[in-house]
Amino acid sequence: MNYDYERLRKDLAEYFGSALAYNPMAIIDVNRVQNATNIELEEIARKNKITLSDYVISVKRYTL
Repeated sequence: MNYDYERLRKDLAEYFGSALAYNPMAIIDVNRVQNATNIELEEIARKNKITLSDYVISVKRYTL
């Protein structure tokens, strides 16, 4: 599956960053997201019940 990893990374960073107001240790999760590989991003998203299908990049196929 081909995902929009940059949008996923941004959304995950915002997701974890929203906890910074009451949990300063959330910066660790934000940092982990910012430095994660694409595969790691998928794993982080799945563990946090993020719907990966929202990030699928559709490829339109044209026939001649």
